[in-house]
Amino acid sequence: MKAIPFSYVARNLWVRRVTTLLTAGGMALVVFVFAVVLMMSEGIRATLVATGQPDNVLILRKGAGAEINSGISRDQAAIIESLPGIATNGEGRPLVSKEPVVLNNLPKRSNGKPSNVTLRGTSQLGMELRPQVQLIQGRMFRPGTSEIIAGHAIAKGFRGTGLGETLHFAQRDWIVVGIFDSGKTGFDSEIWGDSEQMMAAFRRNSYSTMVFRLTDQSALAGVKAAIDNDPRLQVDAKPEIQFYSEQSEALATFIRILGLSLSIIFSIGAVVGAMITMFAAVAQRVGEIGTLRALGFRRGAVLGAFLLESLLLSLVGGMIGLFAASWMQAVDISTTNFQTFSELAFQFKLTPGIIVQTLVFSLFMGFIGGFIPAWRAARMKIVDCLRAV
Repeated sequence: MKAIPFSYVARNLWVRRVTTLLTAGGMALVVFVFAVVLMMSEGIRATLVATGQPDNVLILRKGAGAEINSGISRDQAAIIESLPGIATNGEGRPLVSKEPVVLNNLPKRSNGKPSNVTLRGTSQLGMELRPQVQLIQGRMFRPGTSEIIAGHAIAKGFRGTGLGETLHFAQRDWIVVGIFDSGKTGFDSEIWGDSEQMMAAFRRNSYSTMVFRLTDQSALAGVKAAIDNDPRLQVDAKPEIQFYSEQSEALATFIRILGLSLSIIFSIGAVVGAMITMFAAVAQRVGEIGTLRALGFRRGAVLGAFLLESLLLSLVGGMIGLFAASWMQAVDISTTNFQTFSELAFQFKLTPGIIVQTLVFSLFMGFIGGFIPAWRAARMKIVDCLRAV
């Protein structure tokens, strides 16, 4: 079967360039929403997954879904600290960090409205366990003092968290002596202070979580077995990466479902717009269709030509929408993490997978919107088309 030249199809779009751009613009808006939703979901997932280290193990109370509702007693912490398979630093100290984690309400710089911020009690060993965390201003807090350091997203977004400023919580004043950057991970949305001082200030006698580094990733099975076989330890041990991946699932899934639902609703309008445009194109080119059939082009060739025209139209819209969405990567945004009920700062993230999904979605809209008009064009009789000239 002889195919209609691609140049003929592209020329028809150019001849009707105003209509083409208007229809493509409608599709671009839908594609923009679709891509931004996927980028937001991926940004949340990437931020939290990157928070964990592959050779770190995180300990939580059995059944606890998040650090804030976990509890590990001092006796349990001492037992866990003595388990085999835990790495040591250059000074021979076990790389273990026992950490209380609490939420505190702080006003935002932008509007003064309060939002939950994660406060983490840690130590120098906690810093060693997280090599992605680097001080970019000031210094590390001194052990045994009411000094704190803030993630740069917190320092940027909340009042009283800038370098040299003072926060009042847990019935005492805390001085911000440093700002840290954790490489676009979840720690950027936290405030850190001395573990024991945090415990005393919040009147706690148990830690929320423990983190330690394995001598080798293969030692994880032995550590888990030792914990499971000790009736005094009612705790779960899991790789830190796995824990933070699980933390991202609820929020990322909610955003994806909500956003894709909206995209589908909006896409109905875009498909109708493309269908109207293609029906108009068919009506304007009845004589051309008759001529093409008279020249020997079969119905399938006509169907393919008009369908390709619709696909090209949607591809133009998809590329415009995707290009606009790519600029969202420069935007910093924050939301509430469903798992922790605390503020989480993240960036939109565009990946090759999202690009492919977005363009496929755009082409699908073009196919749905163009198939019926293309089918109508292909079913026209030669005599009726030439009579209409």
